[in-house]
Amino acid sequence: MLEKNLTRFALPKDLKLIDIKTSSKGNIWVCEKVRQPFETCPKCATPSDSRAGRCKVKVRDQGVRDEALFLVIHKHRYFCKNCKKTFTEPVSLVWPRRRTTQRFRKALAKDCHNFSNLHKVRIKNKVSSGLMYKVYYEQIKTKLRERLTEKWPTHIGIDEHFFKRKRGYSQFVTVISNLKKRKLFEVAQGKSNRTLVEQLQHIPGRLDVKVVSIDMSSPYRSFVKRIFPNAVIVCDKFHVLRLLNGAIMSAGKNIEGHKQKLKTRKLLLRNRKKLDYFVRSEIDHYLKDKPELNAIYRAKEQLFELYRTRGSDRASRKLDTFIYSIKNSDIKPLRTLAKTLSNWKTEILQYFQNKWTNALTEALNNTGKLVQKQGYGYKSFDNYRLRFLSACFF
Repeated sequence: MLEKNLTRFALPKDLKLIDIKTSSKGNIWVCEKVRQPFETCPKCATPSDSRAGRCKVKVRDQGVRDEALFLVIHKHRYFCKNCKKTFTEPVSLVWPRRRTTQRFRKALAKDCHNFSNLHKVRIKNKVSSGLMYKVYYEQIKTKLRERLTEKWPTHIGIDEHFFKRKRGYSQFVTVISNLKKRKLFEVAQGKSNRTLVEQLQHIPGRLDVKVVSIDMSSPYRSFVKRIFPNAVIVCDKFHVLRLLNGAIMSAGKNIEGHKQKLKTRKLLLRNRKKLDYFVRSEIDHYLKDKPELNAIYRAKEQLFELYRTRGSDRASRKLDTFIYSIKNSDIKPLRTLAKTLSNWKTEILQYFQNKWTNALTEALNNTGKLVQKQGYGYKSFDNYRLRFLSACFF
């Protein structure tokens, strides 16, 4: 009765349990391949019933109660009359030329995904580091093959984050998100127009993309115009509002000698409308005798006021007025701001019609950075891409 239950629940239908043994390495189950009328040759797919001897193989299977399990499988060799070569009977649990079952490989990959330290996974399963890494990324790649036919979503967000430094140069990773379904779509290496086109042009459905949200990056704008000709580009609100943050810090550094000594430095970067009366009075008193910093601060507040405007026509008029008022300013950061807003005017105004932001992509960037920290950095982009996608999908 025990043998029948083990055969039914622990073994596939094509294996029959013969004996159970124990060793210092774990449990050993001796099995026999259930006889079939004929077997198919794996090379020419010709059925054959000519046996050419017996053989046995030992494979690693998923453990039972935290103890290792090995299967010793007795099976036959067959002779193919068509290609004049012998082959062994296949077993459903074991793929060709492997010494581990697919069930064990899936359990090992699951442990790698759940454990924060891969060294503990290696100790628990008593496997080598090479096998552990090979199985883990192999299982992820197999699972992600389901997404090969996935089309471009209609609303996407594009952003980048740091990957690694090589020979003194920083390398970046481009993250593409599905804004409607609020999930990660794809990860690409680099952020230049040429490299992104080479990696992503094979994905179908690019003519159906309607909205693309990006930061103020010229390579991304060129990439979107080339790959998604029917899409509307929306400049991310967060990146527009922080255009003058660096100028405020630099002006404060020139006044105080160091930006850390700048009084109310955090308050100067916040939205004035969200501060109470006494804090606003403190800021006004501090900026009273600092004309350059005061002008930059007032320009920053006008950007916040721009995004409080309702209607694209009103926003367009207000943006034109703001650009005209600062383009001939004596302060260099304001002239630079006017030039930037003029170059990105169309993309900025698209926000007032679509209301899409890149907040989801920024959150996914944070997930990618956490994956890097957990793995203590990655040398291979392919492995990082698989790990990042698996962290967001599974």
